[in-house]
Amino acid sequence: MNCKNTGFNGLQAFTALALAAAALLVPHLASAQAAPLTDKLVGDVGGAVYGTQSVIRSKGTDSTVLPYGFFDYGRFFARVDTFGVKTVPVGYGYLELVGRVSQDGWRADTAALAGLTDRKTPIPLGVGTFQQTPYGAFILNAFVDANKSRGALLEATYAAEFKLGRVSFYPQLGVEYRSARYANYLYGVTAAESLASGYASYNAGASTTPVLGLAVDVPLGNPWILSLQLRRKWLDSAVYNSPLVSRKTQDTGFVALSYRFK
Repeated sequence: MNCKNTGFNGLQAFTALALAAAALLVPHLASAQAAPLTDKLVGDVGGAVYGTQSVIRSKGTDSTVLPYGFFDYGRFFARVDTFGVKTVPVGYGYLELVGRVSQDGWRADTAALAGLTDRKTPIPLGVGTFQQTPYGAFILNAFVDANKSRGALLEATYAAEFKLGRVSFYPQLGVEYRSARYANYLYGVTAAESLASGYASYNAGASTTPVLGLAVDVPLGNPWILSLQLRRKWLDSAVYNSPLVSRKTQDTGFVALSYRFK
């Protein structure tokens, strides 16, 4: 799934999914109504084990235990790794000020990475919207890295819902676009690093990443919920051609136990 090599670049992919969402939403916007804000906690709060598969050479899968949340509290919200504040109503949702907990940084602390410098974890901040429609959820976010790269990260995601008995399934389809500055900071090799490490110098361009995922909610007895998610990203040539990268795909996921507030 290499969008770059087929001539279908990242901005085109992001725009195509955004336009597809608009085609479904626009005819219904006149009657659309965002869910009202409430002064109580609604959703899931608990803890989770998160796994992130590194694409960097000599790096494995990082597992961490952290809080888990998928909830709304008035204008504030948390959606696993994305959090923020709802502002004005837009369609079936709100215009949101958003932040992202990124896992993209890495440390040059192995023998294979000697001579390279650490890559600071991005701090994506920006705007977005979560449109909960009769056809599923459409999520659009536009971030800028407030840390070292100062590059852009855009994403468009569609998530559906269906049930088998008491178990809820949420298949996801999306595309992620990283600007050249964002991708090159993480996966590029400077001339100085090339001399120090022996890796060829590399200048990464803008990157497009198709994403497929599946989340599952399993009731354990009111009000406890077991949540699971697995997502796979297909990296394009701007990333996997880097001499620092050892994979063409990246898997992430979590297993969470949470208390559901209603």
